[in-house]
Amino acid sequence: MTRHIPPHANGRGRAPFSSGWGWLLAVSATALAPAQQAHAQAVDPSMKPVPSIMAPGAVSAMPSIGMTQEEQISMRLDAERLGPQPQAIRRSPNTPIPPSGVPVYPSAGLATMSVAPVSSPGARKAFHQIELDALTHHEGPSGLLPAWIDAQHDTDLEDPYYVPTAGSGHLVPLLNPLRKRLLDHGVSFAFTYKGEAMGVIDGGVQRGMSYVHELTAQVNFDLDKMAGIRGWSVHTLVMERAGRAVSHDRVGEYYVNLQEVYGLSGNVVAHLVDFYAEKKLLNNHLDISFGRMALTHVFATSPLLCSFMVTCSAPVALKLDPGFSVYPKATWGSRLRLRPTRDTAIQFGAYSVNALSDNPSGWAWGSEKATGLMLPVEFTWQPFLTRNRMPGHYVLGYAHDTTRYPDEIGIGLPAALRTAAGHQRSAPMDMFWFEGDQMVYRRGGRNQMAGGYLMAGYIHNTPHVTSISDEAYGGLSFAGVIPSRVTDRLGIMYSWYHVSHRKEAGQILRYEAGYSLGASVRAPQTDSHIIEAYYAIDAMPGILVQPEFEYMIRPGETKHIPNAALVGLKVIANL
Repeated sequence: MTRHIPPHANGRGRAPFSSGWGWLLAVSATALAPAQQAHAQAVDPSMKPVPSIMAPGAVSAMPSIGMTQEEQISMRLDAERLGPQPQAIRRSPNTPIPPSGVPVYPSAGLATMSVAPVSSPGARKAFHQIELDALTHHEGPSGLLPAWIDAQHDTDLEDPYYVPTAGSGHLVPLLNPLRKRLLDHGVSFAFTYKGEAMGVIDGGVQRGMSYVHELTAQVNFDLDKMAGIRGWSVHTLVMERAGRAVSHDRVGEYYVNLQEVYGLSGNVVAHLVDFYAEKKLLNNHLDISFGRMALTHVFATSPLLCSFMVTCSAPVALKLDPGFSVYPKATWGSRLRLRPTRDTAIQFGAYSVNALSDNPSGWAWGSEKATGLMLPVEFTWQPFLTRNRMPGHYVLGYAHDTTRYPDEIGIGLPAALRTAAGHQRSAPMDMFWFEGDQMVYRRGGRNQMAGGYLMAGYIHNTPHVTSISDEAYGGLSFAGVIPSRVTDRLGIMYSWYHVSHRKEAGQILRYEAGYSLGASVRAPQTDSHIIEAYYAIDAMPGILVQPEFEYMIRPGETKHIPNAALVGLKVIANL
């Protein structure tokens, strides 16, 4: 199904090529034509398909009768009309996604985020079921791209292209009939095990292996199916964590957690993470959520980032700030999201701020002491490029935490050194982030993880009141590197972390005066670097096995601990 938008509704007229350009394109088409293969598609028998000049094996449904050669070439250079190559969207035979391309939520890959709404759309005639409908029929920045690149210049894309993950199926298919009955009545559930074993094989503080695991139970209620309440849903998530992470004891690192599963679980059997309601408004054009939730469910995150241990569920520089409530730490808050144009989205939020150590079980809401309000806003440009609809996500975010935090230079500073430290002042915290990823090839389906990505990001926090002021990362995540393993993924990422100059200045004062910097700090801290690589194996429905390698340069952000090499294994099982 394609949502048609009247021609030129977005102000981008597709004017015929001038005679000079038309002559050049005609020559190009003549030169390339022998290398192309024309394939039949369901069209009017009286119409003859025009061979593609873009790629071999393309499927064409473009009629040529009554069209000039220049018009035919112009159409063949239109990414939207060409449509994807069949080999690019051919699904793996064991994929858990149904032929419609839209999976049944929740899935194991989304346990740390709620990026995919599971409620019914806010209107009976809504075009999308997964994504929101755009407020206008126009494009944003993508309107500046040429037609052979821009795959949504006249129409919005179908839901499958917005699906954020390929899913991993279910380990116990005998439960599928029960899942279907419950889903028909508005209830969907997932139960997931995630285990991580990481060991230091060289450098660091101590060699050896550490193990942690997480059990997650997620249940969503579609109130439209349950009680006819249009557009409403309720989301719940509880989890249990156990084990001891490798970062502190064996590597000597206290800022960057080298495993995805760590702390904040309260050592309880059922730690409450999510308990919030969601409502789709204005004929599926506006989505609002409110209740108890983690801010990193939807801000500064993505399934792509969360395929890596270090950056899940958000970049480290953001996760360290108390106001940036990070999974599984939940807080009271609300989020509003809309799509101004087909290729843009904007979301606003307001969240209560309290210490990360408050309410470790997630149930003792009265024990939380609010210190301020976190106000994030995030703008996303999401183009779909070339005929294979390769998505990109270019995110610009800003958040203001009204809590006043102490000056980093004065934390732990003896009274005798306060004069030397100069003027100190508390201040609120501001956070900026830019994150970008772009699919560079599509393989294995129409969902957003079916292909290979390049990615990069930069984060900056107010240096005056934060420990890590800057972070930069870059990497790749490629699916189907082995042709016969379309749903496997290879990921490589480099990340850099810079300690706030105010924190470093305070440490220098204490260090030079002969004072201790604490048991976990061996010298004034500056920066550190991490290289992470993984190969995720889609072993069988419901089982993901992911060997890991990490190399940390300057553990503890000093030169006093040897660079650490780690190897390990992550296993995800979805009931």
